[in-house]
Amino acid sequence: MNRKTAEPVVDKVFEKQAFGDLEKLGEVFENCRFVQCNLAQADLSGFMFRECSFEQCDMGLAKLIDTGFQEVKFIDCKLLGVQFSDCRKLLLEINFKRCILKLSVFTNLDLKNTVFDDCDMQEADFTEANLTGSRFDNCDLRLAIFFHTNLEKADLRTAVNFSIPPESNRLRKAKFSLHGLPGLLEHYGIDVE
Repeated sequence: MNRKTAEPVVDKVFEKQAFGDLEKLGEVFENCRFVQCNLAQADLSGFMFRECSFEQCDMGLAKLIDTGFQEVKFIDCKLLGVQFSDCRKLLLEINFKRCILKLSVFTNLDLKNTVFDDCDMQEADFTEANLTGSRFDNCDLRLAIFFHTNLEKADLRTAVNFSIPPESNRLRKAKFSLHGLPGLLEHYGIDVE
């Protein structure tokens, strides 16, 4: 793999690019937009993205070992099975809007105040993640894993299909709607109608 490492790529828009095209440009991207790019199964290990947005991109099963995401937005992206827990932890800041995050892994990440807006997050894994103050607006969390997860002050009022055992997660001041109560009580065998 011969990546350029000289200057960062700044203020560029990349449309309908494949990973091979981007890889030739370098490893650091600042204030760039990636639109309809095919990054499925791409090895983005060691790349750095600062103040970038990914729009309508397919990044399913992309490799993110030590990948840096600072102030990065994912909009209308397919992120199926992505191991975000492999990302660089320092200054990690990501937000998602209308994304498919099925089977994605966020274990042990500090995701304070992260916004998940209208995302399909079925079977995502949030084990030991810090989601303090995060928002799950209109997200489907069917079979998502919450274990030793910090959800203090998180907003799940419009999230659906979640199952969060209160005894193994931190929920102080988290916000839930009445229709979300079954997701908190099902572990106790209580039926709420």
